[in-house]
Amino acid sequence: MPERYELIIVGGGPAGLTAALYAGRSRMKAIMFEKLVHGGQVATTQIVENYPGFAKPVAGPALIEAMVEQAKSYGCEIASGEISEVRVEGNDKIVIAGGVEYRSDALIIASGANPRTLGIPGETELKGRGVSYCATCDGPLYFGKTVAVIGGGDSACEEGHFLTKFVKKVYMIHRRDQLRAVKALQELVLNNEKIEILWDNEPLEVIGEGGVKRLKIRNKKTNEEKELEVDGVFFYVGTIPDTDFIKFEIEKDAAGFIKTDDGMRTSVPGVFAAGDVCSKELRQIATAVGDAATAVHMTGKFLLEKGIS
Repeated sequence: MPERYELIIVGGGPAGLTAALYAGRSRMKAIMFEKLVHGGQVATTQIVENYPGFAKPVAGPALIEAMVEQAKSYGCEIASGEISEVRVEGNDKIVIAGGVEYRSDALIIASGANPRTLGIPGETELKGRGVSYCATCDGPLYFGKTVAVIGGGDSACEEGHFLTKFVKKVYMIHRRDQLRAVKALQELVLNNEKIEILWDNEPLEVIGEGGVKRLKIRNKKTNEEKELEVDGVFFYVGTIPDTDFIKFEIEKDAAGFIKTDDGMRTSVPGVFAAGDVCSKELRQIATAVGDAATAVHMTGKFLLEKGIS
C-alpha cells in the first residue's frame, strides 16, 4: 500500500518550506517534496535585502537553511525526489516521487517558476553575480551604477523604469524597432531620461569574471557588434511556471500559471497553490510565504469539513 498523508506539499522553495512549517505546527501528517535542492531560486541568490526581519542583507542559501531547519523542527517530513507525476483519483491526490507513489487528502502545489533564459554565454555563469531576473529583488544593489535590461514587453518596461530609482543609467536592449508593452508603460520608459533604448539589438554575451563587466550586443539590421560597460544585466524575456508534472485538469491563466482564489484554493477541491506558480502580480519571498500560510490554514479547514482532521 502506498504511504498516505493528510497533506502533500510539492516544492521546497520559500512557499513549500513555509507550508511545511505551518503544517507541522498544525500537527498534520504532511510531507514536502523538493526535486533538487531546497530553496528554489532563492538558494542561488547571493543577497536578499527585502525579506522582513533582517537588519542587514542575508545570503539566499543562509535564509533557506534557516527555513529548512525551522520546518524540520516542527515535525513535517521533508524529502527529496524527482516529481514525475501528480494526479487526482476521486478524493485522493497522488504524487509519484522517485518512482514511489504517495497519496493524500489534500495537496499544495508550490513548485515555483523559472525565468525564461536566452542561453547566451555568461548568462548562467554570472547568475546572481550581476545577471538578474528581478529588479524588485536586486535593484537596490546597483545604486549609482549602470545596468542593461533585455526585453521590450510589460515586465521589461516596468522593471526598467523601477531600476531608475537606483541606477544612474539603464540601457534597454530590444530586438525590435518598437516596444511591445502597453501604452502607459511605454510612455514611462520613453519619457525617462535615465533610459536609453537600443533598438533592433540583441544580446550576444555577458562578460565578466566574478561579476558583470560588459554586455556584447549586435544590431540586427547592420550586424554591427559592440560592448556596453555595465554592472548588471536584467533579463525579461518571460517566466515559465513549473507545472509539467501536473496530470489533471486545473484552471490556469494564459501564461500557464495556476489560478487561485483568496484562500489559495484552485479549481480542484482539496488542491491549493502557493508562491510563484500562482497567477499573481508580485512574485517575491514575502508573498510566497503569505500564500503558503493561507494555503495551509485553508487546507486545515478543508480537512475538518471532510471529517479527516
